[in-house]
This record gives sequence, structure tokens and C-alpha cells, in this order.
Amino acid sequence: MRDKLLEVREKALKNLSDVSDLNQLDDIRIRLLGKKGELTSLMKGMGKLSKEERPAMGQLANEVRTAIEKEMEKSKTRLEQQALAYKLKKEKIDVTMPGKASRIGHRHPMNIVIEDIKNIFIGMGYEIAEGPEVEDAYYNFTALNIPPGHTARDEQDTFYVDGEGDLLLRTQTSPIQVRVMENKKPPIRIIAPGRVYRSDEVDATHSPIFHQLEGLVIDKGITMGDLKGALEVFAKQLFGEDTKVRFRPHHFPFTEPSAEMDATCFGCGGKGCRICKDSGWIEMLGCGMVHPKVLEMSGIDSSVYSGFAFGMGLERVAMQRYGINDLRLLFENDAKFLKQF
Repeated sequence: MRDKLLEVREKALKNLSDVSDLNQLDDIRIRLLGKKGELTSLMKGMGKLSKEERPAMGQLANEVRTAIEKEMEKSKTRLEQQALAYKLKKEKIDVTMPGKASRIGHRHPMNIVIEDIKNIFIGMGYEIAEGPEVEDAYYNFTALNIPPGHTARDEQDTFYVDGEGDLLLRTQTSPIQVRVMENKKPPIRIIAPGRVYRSDEVDATHSPIFHQLEGLVIDKGITMGDLKGALEVFAKQLFGEDTKVRFRPHHFPFTEPSAEMDATCFGCGGKGCRICKDSGWIEMLGCGMVHPKVLEMSGIDSSVYSGFAFGMGLERVAMQRYGINDLRLLFENDAKFLKQF
């Protein structure tokens, strides 16, 4: 028994002097002092010794255990200090080295244009309205005087969500106007910006996803003069006080009469240049007086109230404002392009 205890101590002390990491130290502890460890097994065999041998062997076993535990504690302290020194060396920071500059982002040109237009109309007393992008065909078409069978409903132009043709990705933000008219009594003065979707091939001037901003004013005595005055103020604030506007007759199912509005080219001031194709004018938006049928379908008495509506593609405004010649640049997230703004 004595020789076995001394052998366990010598072997343990040698192994502990060579241990190189804390996991290895824990393995040695289990092998020696665990429930099935070598020293534990020897101590369990004390019962087989004679009464004369038992006290001396018991004392020696305790001395061996104490010696092993002290050496383990020393090894643990040494290994922890080594690990800390390695960590400090590895994570050392040279505070004299120049720092890396952080790339700080900024507003996208589309967001700049949207916010500027919002602020213009908010300053004129308009409220901002929002609505769902997955829309009901009634609000996207029927309530806007676009009946079933109209070419605007063609599957080749519209992303339908269901097979029945009742749900679709909105093709315009006009459904927001209908929802507002149904839920709010006149006077109404709102703008409705947002994403819209149409089945277009991607090229320099088309995208299946783009942004629109539409406006609606409903009150007693609203005339075409009010429409022209509001949009002229808008154009001057967006492009400058020298900007002039003109209105050309057009047709939209949801307005009557309808018009398209042009503004003098911001690049040449109306003299003619590459941007406006030498015409001096840039097409800005479509507009008109809200069709009486649209008012009636939304529960508004057309004999008492009248109103005007307008809508514009915001990508077009951004491209005109910044001289961008390819719509795809606004969606490609090219940092070299975006940092110009």
C-alpha cells in the first residue's frame, strides 16, 4: 500500500509539472481524485489493512492527497496567468496607429426628393396618407372609374396575387385617395406617396417597382383654377421661383377634365437643351378634376363637393432634378453613384 501511494504521488507531481493547459489539468484531477480515480481507489482499500497498518497508511494517503491538491493549485495558477498573458498580448491595441475612418451613410436621392416634396405640400396644409401595397381590385380599379375589361386591368400590366383577379400589387397610389374619401368627410387635403408595381421590363426608363406621389383635394367650390394654382406653387418651390408651368389636355378615367402638366426645364430655363430634348419643357405629372362618378362611389355628394387630384412618378422627378439618365442607378446601391448626393 505504501509503495503504491508513493508511486501515485511521484507520477502525479511529474504529470502536473508538464501540464500545458487547463483542460489537461482537469483530466489529471479526475484521473487521480475523481470517484474512480487512482488515489480514491487506494483510499477505499484501507478497510482491508490490519488495525496496526491502517493509521499510518491513512496519514500517508492524506499527505499524498494534500501534496497533489497543492501542486494542482500551483499548476492552475500558472496556467491561468499564462492564458491571461497570451490574451493580453493577442488583444493588445497600438493606440498610436491611425484609426480607420467609418463610412457614414446619408439619405438616398429618392428619399431626398420624397422628403422635399412632402415638406412642400405639408407647408401648403396637406396631410400624408398611407395605404396597403397589396390592394383590392375594387380600390385599385373599379372605384377609380376603371371598369372590368378595361385595358389597365390586363395581366400583362398588373401583378395579380390570386387567381381570381381580386388581389394585386397596387399599380398606383390612387387607391389611398378612395380609402380616405370613404373614411373622412370633406374638406380633404392629402398627398399619398408610396411604392407601386407594374409588369414592366427593366431598362433605363422602366422598372417593375417605382414610386408615386398623388394628391387629392375635396371641398366645396374647388375649381381647375385651384388645381393650377397649387401645382404652380409646388413647381416653383421644387425647381425655383423662375419655373413656369403649362397644362395640356389629356384623358384619365378618374378625372374630368384631365390634363398633363409640364414645367420649364430646370437645366436650361426653357431655352432648350439635351435634358428637355430642346423643347424647353419637361413633363411633370398628370392631373384633373375628380370625376363625379368617383366622388359618388366613395359616398361624397358631387352636387355639393368637387375636387382635384394629381399624380407624379417620383423617379422621374429625381432623374430630372439630378440629371440622372438611367433609372437603374437609383436601385443598384452603387456607393460611388450614391455618394454624389
